[in-house]
Amino acid sequence: MQAANILVADDDAVARDLLVEALKKEGYAVEAFASGEEIIARGRQGRVDLVLTDIRMGAVDGLTVLREFKRMSPDTAVVVLTSFGSLEGAIEAIKQGAYDYLAKPFKKEDITLVVKRSLDHCRLVRENARIREELKTKDEWSPLVGSSPAMLEVYTLVARVTESKSTVLLQGESGTGKELVARAIHANGPRRDKPFIPVNCGALPDTLLESEMFGYEKGAFTGAVGNKVGLFESANGGTLFLDEIGELGQAVQVKLLRVMQDHEVRRVGGTASTKVDVRIIAATNRDLEQLVKEGKYRDDLFYRLNVVRITLPSLVERREDIPMLAHHFLEKYATGTAHVVRGVLPETMKLLMQYRWPGNVRELENAIERAVSLSHGPFLTPDDLPAQLRRPEHLSKETTGAIGHSDEGCLSLEEVERRHIVRVLKETKGNKVRAAKILGIDRRTLYRMAERFGLDLGDDADSGEVE
Repeated sequence: MQAANILVADDDAVARDLLVEALKKEGYAVEAFASGEEIIARGRQGRVDLVLTDIRMGAVDGLTVLREFKRMSPDTAVVVLTSFGSLEGAIEAIKQGAYDYLAKPFKKEDITLVVKRSLDHCRLVRENARIREELKTKDEWSPLVGSSPAMLEVYTLVARVTESKSTVLLQGESGTGKELVARAIHANGPRRDKPFIPVNCGALPDTLLESEMFGYEKGAFTGAVGNKVGLFESANGGTLFLDEIGELGQAVQVKLLRVMQDHEVRRVGGTASTKVDVRIIAATNRDLEQLVKEGKYRDDLFYRLNVVRITLPSLVERREDIPMLAHHFLEKYATGTAHVVRGVLPETMKLLMQYRWPGNVRELENAIERAVSLSHGPFLTPDDLPAQLRRPEHLSKETTGAIGHSDEGCLSLEEVERRHIVRVLKETKGNKVRAAKILGIDRRTLYRMAERFGLDLGDDADSGEVE
């Protein structure tokens, strides 16, 4: 695998050499420059994975470098280098699209962590864009939203199975978007111009489900006053989506297995069979393998269904997608409202990130629709959300991904400020007088900010470690 290509710009030769040495030891390909003009000129020559640029340089400063690389190569991650006295510059850089910042003086482990995180983000953005573009070339619209590693794996599998005829089994909790994935597979494959017919196997009793799926002949049972075409025949040439496939009774399991083996269907009460060409996509929130072990599900049917399995992650397994999903649903439901709703307040997003989401993406969509309907201002507030999202017992103490990140992975201004204060306190070994001086604030303001961010300053006014 080719080493990541990193460019470093800093007019401080000592800091520049330290960065180059540390990054080369990690196996990266590194080029160093002493000015903003030089690194921008290099950026015009070819692809770059990551840029580390000092904020304060000569005529062309770090913000100019950031803007130029965002214009030339939007998917290149940019990390700004800043001293303790230039927090405002770091905040402005984050606002303009920098992925993260590195405070001077920095340690090797700080460099390694920030660079690894930035490159991981860059790789995911590029890989996600490639796969989404592959789907987009086949269909102008895709309902799938998210750029987390878990969703990236789903996109990869969807892209691979669209052209095949193989049966697909979608497994995941309720509300994770199984039908959306099924529709994406159908819409991006060769059957896109043929019917896509969904059927909820758990919504009907077996006798009624059997007649719906396979059809019936006149007189097959009381009330069968005419012939009825079943869903298999209606979906001929297209896709039949069997949702809640784990709810099928034994009798329907037998008939479904026969159709999948023979590719022909016989109506209830009929004697003739009709050939059908139907791709089956099944979905379940149950453990079919466990049902097989318990004797409640046919193993031969399970093997027929389980040709390609795609497991959809729950929303708590991909919390980093919540900001993107929230904005997606905001745009969907804000259209046509009496007032303009432009975004989500940071404290509102924090609640969305912390909630456990038992109903997964479906519950998130409902929450955003409700919030848009109740909102009176340009931004969604915590009070616009359903009451359960604000109850402590429904909030998770741990979240994956950074609370406050935008859908592009950039840090919120609040998170930048919190991290900067923590770093200054660590560097000063908890000395509040020195920390306040470096931050350019008085000690009283430092204590108020520490309380707001939940930081423990300790009892000693002059020393102590802050975690």
